[in-house]
Amino acid sequence: MIEKIEKALFETRPYIEYYEKLEKKIRELSSITQDEESFINLLEREIQNTEEPFKTDLKIFLQKFTSI
Repeated sequence: MIEKIEKALFETRPYIEYYEKLEKKIRELSSITQDEESFINLLEREIQNTEEPFKTDLKIFLQKFTSI
């Protein structure tokens, strides 16, 4: 899963506004979870609880992550 996260972070970098904040949040969420399904669920909850414009960055990451 870590490899997939790294690839998704790399691919989203040109499209997002707050890369460092995104990277920190993604690493935090991935350290809590053991599997991909739990990670996606946590990320979806985070998206619901986040304000724009960072919410869009999280959505872009999720889209890239699930497409890899």
